[in-house]
Amino acid sequence: MTDLIQIMTTAESGEAARAIARRLVEERLAACVQVVGPITSVYRWKGEVEEAPEWLCLIKTRAGLYERVEAAVKALHSYEVPEILAWRVTAVSASYLAWVTEVTGP
Repeated sequence: MTDLIQIMTTAESGEAARAIARRLVEERLAACVQVVGPITSVYRWKGEVEEAPEWLCLIKTRAGLYERVEAAVKALHSYEVPEILAWRVTAVSASYLAWVTEVTGP
């Protein structure tokens, strides 16, 4: 088990996703954020089935930063209920883990 987690969120546009990514990296809350998209999401919202293009953000950070990342994503996000999911990375190369730890601070 490592201290590394990956957090996932989606955004309504590539521009919005890149803004989230840039802010997290600039504030050293994430070592890296990959923006993937567009993707298509199908979901139920307020009793209706919706379909929308979205951009996926894959956020690499330390577990100890989760709450700060969550707060930053919520503050930057346009959605009423943004998707914010995290999972612990169970295996990672030592050099990658060292880099993530270095760039996100002690």
